[in-house]
Amino acid sequence: MKGYRTFSEISIIIIVPSGDSLRGICMLSERLQRMRDRVRDREHKRHRQERPPDVLTECEREALSWPQRIARLTRRQCEAEKAVILPDERIVFTRTLPAVPPVYSEAQWAELFAGRDMHERGPISNICADWAMLLSQGLEGRKEVALATRKKMSGDPEAAEFLDCAVETIDAVLDLTARYADEARKLGRHDVAEVLERVPAHPARTFREALQSHRICHAVLWLTDHYHVGLGRFDQYMWPYLEADLRAGRLTMEDAEELLAEFFISLNKDSDLYPGVQQGDNGQTLMLGGVKPDGSDAVNQLTRMALRLDEELCMIDPKINLRINNRTELELLELATRLTRKGLGFPQYSNDDVVIPALVAHGYDLEDARNYTVAACWEFVIPGRGMEILNVGAVSFPAAVNEAILGGLRAGDDFEEILGRTQTEIETQTSRLVEQKRKILLPPAPFYSVLMDGCLERGRDLSRGLKYNNYGVHGVASANAADALAAVKRFVFEAQSIDAGELIHALENNYAGSENIREKLATDGPKVGNNDDEADRMLALLFDSLADACERITDNGRGGMIRPGTGSAMYYVWLATGHEGMIEPVVGATADGRHQGDLFSANLAPSLGVTVRGPISVLQSFSKINYGRICNGGPITLELSDTVFSGTEGIRKVAMLVRTFAQLACHQLQLNTLNVETLKDAKKHPERHRNLIVRVWGWSGYFCELAPEYQDHVIARQMYAL
Repeated sequence: MKGYRTFSEISIIIIVPSGDSLRGICMLSERLQRMRDRVRDREHKRHRQERPPDVLTECEREALSWPQRIARLTRRQCEAEKAVILPDERIVFTRTLPAVPPVYSEAQWAELFAGRDMHERGPISNICADWAMLLSQGLEGRKEVALATRKKMSGDPEAAEFLDCAVETIDAVLDLTARYADEARKLGRHDVAEVLERVPAHPARTFREALQSHRICHAVLWLTDHYHVGLGRFDQYMWPYLEADLRAGRLTMEDAEELLAEFFISLNKDSDLYPGVQQGDNGQTLMLGGVKPDGSDAVNQLTRMALRLDEELCMIDPKINLRINNRTELELLELATRLTRKGLGFPQYSNDDVVIPALVAHGYDLEDARNYTVAACWEFVIPGRGMEILNVGAVSFPAAVNEAILGGLRAGDDFEEILGRTQTEIETQTSRLVEQKRKILLPPAPFYSVLMDGCLERGRDLSRGLKYNNYGVHGVASANAADALAAVKRFVFEAQSIDAGELIHALENNYAGSENIREKLATDGPKVGNNDDEADRMLALLFDSLADACERITDNGRGGMIRPGTGSAMYYVWLATGHEGMIEPVVGATADGRHQGDLFSANLAPSLGVTVRGPISVLQSFSKINYGRICNGGPITLELSDTVFSGTEGIRKVAMLVRTFAQLACHQLQLNTLNVETLKDAKKHPERHRNLIVRVWGWSGYFCELAPEYQDHVIARQMYAL
């Protein structure tokens, strides 16, 4: 730890000295290097049209219902897309429409949601389609299912309308694909045309067909205003096609890598059009590894290929997640560590030994739990079977603790009574948040419904719900809150070295004139991240209190439960600085020595600026949370010095750190590498670091495209050596 005394987030964030310096380093073919560089240079943007089609006027003229409007939107968007096939492409689709047009006026939209709550931007997001079903059935197969159900349910007007809309969207996608096939023929690209004449209409037969089918259908979801569209367990549903090609001699491993690399590059073409809190926050995540539904090992050659190619490409998408357990081979962890070394902030690790039992304990069938993936950032979701809203909001642990401390000290409470107040505040926040979200209204989603398990079969739109319909709530800034409680216990009640009245005055005045008190709280108190039993007991109590509050709510209004989680999303900034629409107020000065306005740590991480013993002690602290009750996800986030990854020994040490994470029974981990001087230079001279990538909270983005507060937070994170 020499020279690296402080640690601020338990995700290991790795930042590359300069994105531009990566050019030419990766062992890619010249064709792939040209494609990657064209995307990095944003050359595809020259194909963008000025404006999307006017769908609203048409919808109004025909007095279409809401489902019919979304279906018409899908058709008109597909019709308006230009068929663009760029040089050397074998996996095609380039988005040309710059935006998604409205299907209701602003006044009509407000009327639709009168007395109801809108989730984020409105449209369904942050879930994962059943991509395996798409590839095995094709859109024509899904259309047959829709028509068969339509015949059986002809007397049900709602079902008939939904199924007609679903069929309209299928036809729209098939027509778009046919225009791409025609364009390929015109350009003499008969190999591309032959693939497009097969998929996505029919079941994929080859690895190339599977990738092409996926690319088009995934892109169309974004075209119809869905966002944070996850890619699911990619190595599981794609491996059968690759394996068959390899066995039949249709592909070599080198050919397969070329195709996969091109597919990965294609995911970066449209990212500037994808909505998110910051650029890059687009949810294009995929999951690798883990176990199969029968519990056997799911790691295959495609698992390793994806990790290796992402290391070579060095782009922000796709964002890789890797499922592991305490028996995962060190060789696989070392391969993943080499990807981490590139500075992309992934893979993010999920521990099957902890996640699967927790999901089962929360009502998920065992086979479904074994098939989990993540949504946009880290929230655990079942592909094709969940219409879950796993980020409905945040419970502010620091706000709860502040209210409890100030109220308790004024009332002359003892410390146990302050803890009781804390639990009450957490329950109050949770209840208020869920009550507000109880009336969430989800817009119809006919094409997304085509890609989900059970919608066409039941004649009901995805917005009406699926097998799992749970909500997720974040427990935010846990380290700061736990540190504050531990400091009050030690200094006010045990050592009695800080007077209760003086502490109240210090907090209410943002420590003005009380720097001695602030310094004592900040530097001498127990801290999460040091394997300190007192601070860690407060940490565990906060999450137990959140779990208690969630378990008391037996129905979220959509037939689901409330899942508590350990992630922070963007709330580590919003709770400190404020944001429109936030339920909880900005948190003032806190009893861990933090000034009002200072940012909190993201996810599970020690408070910013805290001195900790090392990464192992951080893992030990966070291993004390009862993850069996906290199943919504949220990673321990660690920053490592880029010098850690030098040589074979450095790679092995980081891989062993990941294994330790699993052995300690934590549930998620992000590892990142930082070079602070490079970051500071990038902030001053962004033109020099256009392709510099950093991990933000549950996603990676280009550093120079982030807002200043997020850039500053990344810079404030400190590094570990091993």
